[in-house]
Amino acid sequence: MNKLILKANDFAAEITIHNTRSQKMQSEKQISQEHVTNNEAVRQTLLSRGIRPESLPPAEDVKKVERRLASDEKKALKNPDGLEE
Repeated sequence: MNKLILKANDFAAEITIHNTRSQKMQSEKQISQEHVTNNEAVRQTLLSRGIRPESLPPAEDVKKVERRLASDEKKALKNPDGLEE
């Protein structure tokens, strides 16, 4: 997932946590509605700034990153003299 989307989701979740505690919400229905409202508000903020979440490019696949790092590590171990000092 794109980093901006992750941060937006985190922000909406933190607003939910804050409001749930400050307003002493107890029912699942109240908390769920609060969370939906916060996600909608964050989405509207992104849209108002010209950011359309579904149009953002995906982040690099985790498995690809893991394979690339493992490959780089193997190369470094095979050729330790090739490292710059």
